[in-house]
Amino acid sequence: MTIPEHTIALGKLAAGIGNIGLRDQVVRRPQPGEVLLEVLATGICGTDLHIVDEEFPSDPPVTMGHEVAGVVIAVGRDVEDSWLHERVAVETYAYYCERCDHCRSGNPNLCAQRRSIGSRVDGGFARWLTLPARNLHRLPETVGDHAGALTEPLACVTNCLFDPPIIDAGDRVLVVGPGTMGMLTAQAARAAGGGIVVAGLAQDDHRLEIAADLGMETFVLGGEVGLEPGSFDVVCECSGSEGGAATALEAVRKGGSYVQVGIFGQPITFDADQLTYKELRVASGNASNPRSWLRAMALLRQGSVRLDPLLTDVVPLLEWERAFDATRAGEGMKFVLDPRSSE
Repeated sequence: MTIPEHTIALGKLAAGIGNIGLRDQVVRRPQPGEVLLEVLATGICGTDLHIVDEEFPSDPPVTMGHEVAGVVIAVGRDVEDSWLHERVAVETYAYYCERCDHCRSGNPNLCAQRRSIGSRVDGGFARWLTLPARNLHRLPETVGDHAGALTEPLACVTNCLFDPPIIDAGDRVLVVGPGTMGMLTAQAARAAGGGIVVAGLAQDDHRLEIAADLGMETFVLGGEVGLEPGSFDVVCECSGSEGGAATALEAVRKGGSYVQVGIFGQPITFDADQLTYKELRVASGNASNPRSWLRAMALLRQGSVRLDPLLTDVVPLLEWERAFDATRAGEGMKFVLDPRSSE
């Protein structure tokens, strides 16, 4: 395969709201310890929308996209040739210091100097992506080429739920928000032994149908009959909305656990006194770490989490606006861009 000198990429072109578009990007050859991927698919994440809206930090001009599945095309010095031609999902950190307390304890996601693909370093909304070989994870054969892009958000979910473990076998678990993060959270929580209820709004009917097809109990919020207050051992707020947080706080029992999975993107108002009055355990997770990736890959190999049913559409890179608009509108579940048709 001939690797070009340049490629078409989608990125944040300048600081400020908006300023996203196609750009010319140099294809960087892998240095020692690095690999070059041909990108199969990169998912559009809520964080990408936050970058567009200037609600999440980035260093433009930069190619966006951090939920990546690809094939290893070339390896740098000190990288085993066995990685060549492997289908992989990738961790997102292009750099972290390896010296701070967070890095030394296995939490590079908390390193003050970390730089991630898609925001600080060129990411996966391009056909070619160069990154450290330490980021690679082989995809199981049961995961499709495009659905493999959802492995990264699954690793974020396992960071929230399993480090430390939140769910005990037999716990009643409410997942608020039936988007991609909610569906991954529900499946991971079920694998931990929880009995799951996925809640969404009336306009989420198509997403709740997917939850039902995955064997989840579902609930439509805002109807005449509401959730019974204090009836859940664990609540997972996955919508990233003020209303979702309020629903979760009301639904969790005294002494239960509140898990924040979704990102709000801006300050919100909620009754924080309920954390004290109910003596809640509060948990969350900032992106992923190596431990959460190992847990995510184990869930996929075991068949405990299915990614392919969450894939709504595969969109050519040059049609990115259609996919971004659909994601912002809450249509479908997960849209991924396939950049291979752009050259």
